[in-house]
Amino acid sequence: MDIFLRHQIDYTNNEEGTIILYLDPFKVEFANELGSIEKDEVKSLEEKVKEYIKTNVKGIKAKSIKIVVGSIVLMQLSFIPKPLNQTEAAEYNMSYVFFGSTAEQIQYVDRTKGSLDTISPSYFDIHADGSLQISNQFSKTFINEMKNRGVSITPFLSNHWDREVGRAALANRDLLTTQIANVIKEYDLDGVNVDIENVTEVDREAYTDLVRLLREKLPKDKKVSVAVAANPNGWTKGWHGSYDYKQLAKYSDYLMIMAYDESYYGGPSGPVASIGWVERSVLYALNQGVPKDKIVLGMPFFGRYWNDRESIGGQGLSRREAEVLVNDYNGKVYFDESTKSVKATFTIKESDPKPRISGRNLPAGKYTVWYEDERSIQAKIDLVHKYQLKGTGSWALGQENPEMWNSYQIWLEGTPFVDINNHWAKGDILQAYQKGWMVGIEQNKFGPDQALTRAQAAVILARVLELRPINNQTVKPFTDVKSTHWARREIELVNQHGLMVGIEEGKFGPDTALTREQFSVILDRALQKLNAVKVTGTNAKKFSDVSPSRWSAQSIARMNELGVVHGMT
Repeated sequence: MDIFLRHQIDYTNNEEGTIILYLDPFKVEFANELGSIEKDEVKSLEEKVKEYIKTNVKGIKAKSIKIVVGSIVLMQLSFIPKPLNQTEAAEYNMSYVFFGSTAEQIQYVDRTKGSLDTISPSYFDIHADGSLQISNQFSKTFINEMKNRGVSITPFLSNHWDREVGRAALANRDLLTTQIANVIKEYDLDGVNVDIENVTEVDREAYTDLVRLLREKLPKDKKVSVAVAANPNGWTKGWHGSYDYKQLAKYSDYLMIMAYDESYYGGPSGPVASIGWVERSVLYALNQGVPKDKIVLGMPFFGRYWNDRESIGGQGLSRREAEVLVNDYNGKVYFDESTKSVKATFTIKESDPKPRISGRNLPAGKYTVWYEDERSIQAKIDLVHKYQLKGTGSWALGQENPEMWNSYQIWLEGTPFVDINNHWAKGDILQAYQKGWMVGIEQNKFGPDQALTRAQAAVILARVLELRPINNQTVKPFTDVKSTHWARREIELVNQHGLMVGIEEGKFGPDTALTREQFSVILDRALQKLNAVKVTGTNAKKFSDVSPSRWSAQSIARMNELGVVHGMT
């Protein structure tokens, strides 16, 4: 139900305009904003503004938004349009918590630094007869602490891979769903996540009906979600066959795709969640008719290891444990670009102390470990943006490297760099990054206010123009650009194409900061090469510090007339 009657654009006092949204005062949602019903029953007014703007006001240049009811201005907001090609922000992040004491689990949530919307603790187990069993992890303290932090709490219902228990739950689903609904109401929980695994295609209809009953028995403001097996191969039998994606989505708020365990206990060594396998899992869900805003992409915070001396491998471990093992046994770490996964190897000798992982002493042998780091997690979040999914999920909180949370929120927002969020050039930086023209100076940092070196400029120019060597044309090498210099190839290319020349005879100055003047000349040369300069510079602004006889004057004038460069004052 839309709470806005109409909109108009007012250009009276601002050439970019003001968007005026007229509220319908008779809609229930509007009454909520005035405080007559509980705020958690509907989205906030600001969220509704965003929805309306996204759907109905496209391609409009505006500086502000006014919310009007009758003749009264209720609210005024700044209007910040999404830059061209900027990805949509993901709206949601949830995680399961299974390991640790109550105090430790609270700590795990706190170190997410506000990036977590929902936490799913292991509170709902199942008796052998299919009735609800409250687990020994249940904690009123944890529930209250989550409420204090504004984190939604939706316990997960699990049979812990026990097929008979899972089938008992489905057979006794009317009682089970009533019991779950009663507990949610009693403790004011925010919903339930259904995680019944290892039943089969014969249980498919009963599984869907259990979810239907939960939706029917819970208030509308309580969330029902389902953890579903990733199914990139479209299997219809066995465990994968128990999930009717389309019907489950009909009765739930979202499906959390468990896009992990591509390689598993008892199977061959390999990544836990390669990027291609994960993407095919997303495509399967979309092709089954699941709305994109009902898909949460689950990611692993764990890894698996294999010992060449053991016949069975693939035991699980946390990322922290993997990194400690690699460090303690002088292992090697590789990032596999094809799978966007981390692979590590190390050797435990017979004479070495034997580490203990998940209650097991690791024997001697050569180990291979596959796990996730910031690069692999970010690659999966990129899929969330690519397919405009609801957001991300993870198993399990506490197994990740806490440093990841320094960047997680900006990844969800579609921003690859932590230092550009409030920068005036954010939109242009994102476009350059998305086109592959510019990358960060280090992991998650762009350095927007750092001076651009001549070597960096050469690399960017070569990428933008997709320069290739000119056959049978050689250029004299620069003495200050060694054969091992990281930008040697691009420097040779821009020199060969006449776009950048040395700062003096035989010297390029690769680490010298590029001046505004030099940048204007280089852009002029590049655009002329593309036959894109259709002006002479006669209508350009006059700058007091650029005399007509200066070597760069014509280039600066042409770039100014084109609107590419402007003065500093």
